Amino acid sequence: MKNLFSFLIVSLLAIGSFAQPADDVKTLHENAKAFMRSGDFDNAIIVLVRALNQDKKNLDMQKDLVMCYYLKRDYTKALDGVESLLERNDADVVCYQLAGNVYKALEQPKECEKAYKKGLKKFPKSGPLYSEYGELLWSLKDYSAIEQWQKGMQTDPGFSGNYYNAALYYFFTKDKVWSLIYGEIFVNMESLTERGAAMKQLLLQGYKEKLFAEADLLKGEEKNKSEFAKAFLLGMNKQSSLANKGLTIETITMIRSRFILDWFANNGTRFPFRLFDYHQQLLKEGMFEAYNQWLFGPVDNLAAFDNWTRTHAEQFTAFTNFQKNRIFKMPTGQYYQ
Repeated sequence: MKNLFSFLIVSLLAIGSFAQPADDVKTLHENAKAFMRSGDFDNAIIVLVRALNQDKKNLDMQKDLVMCYYLKRDYTKALDGVESLLERNDADVVCYQLAGNVYKALEQPKECEKAYKKGLKKFPKSGPLYSEYGELLWSLKDYSAIEQWQKGMQTDPGFSGNYYNAALYYFFTKDKVWSLIYGEIFVNMESLTERGAAMKQLLLQGYKEKLFAEADLLKGEEKNKSEFAKAFLLGMNKQSSLANKGLTIETITMIRSRFILDWFANNGTRFPFRLFDYHQQLLKEGMFEAYNQWLFGPVDNLAAFDNWTRTHAEQFTAFTNFQKNRIFKMPTGQYYQ
């Protein structure tokens, strides 16, 4: 009887092992990502460690494991993971971004800079790496940061972060052009974020406090080496008298409408530019007024903006529906600085 009982126990254990096969690596990874999305990094780590036992070379799971350690602020283990990632021949852009984040958290700027430089040597057209390297330099009060953001816009014009950083940089200088150009490009790329809303405020301030602060917009621009910037200022200067009425949303819209007409009459062929192409398209479709309300209205006077959207409901709805169905992206070859 005892032998029979032992046999039954062994049989049940064997059956159980067949009934509960180990999860495959893909399933484990999905489970880990679900824990990450919920903010449960401890459980994500438990699952990722088990998954990596089955597939030790899996790059995506190694990156997720480092990210979990970083997000739970276990920077020692995150550093170990980052160093392993950077030793891999197949290390991608995200590996170098992770390394930058970990080194910043550990306050190791020299190692952080080395990681970004190594990453850019391998990926010389990576907008995210230029953006984050520039942010590191800016935090160290190294104003050559702008060179990284400019390079990022030039080599990877579809990435929004460099426009954001460059716009902020130029807002803090005497520049009248690039803060407005880059800021508006960024808002169109990233319109629904907090950064996008904050940029709208800076754009309105830029028009009021910088571009039209003087009656003559070309004053002090004699040494400006950018032909594009000079053409922009010349075109805006032709509309300067409209600012005599004050810069309301209505006068800004009128100024910008006339500027676009003048630009395509005189500069459109010489300087193809996606942002101005978009403005021209909106003018032709009768949506440029709604666009300017969307861009400046909420930060200028929210009550007036709400009233405008109610009294122009059809016009504003047409613009917002149009906007939802498009992606704004700068093409290559339109860097004029």
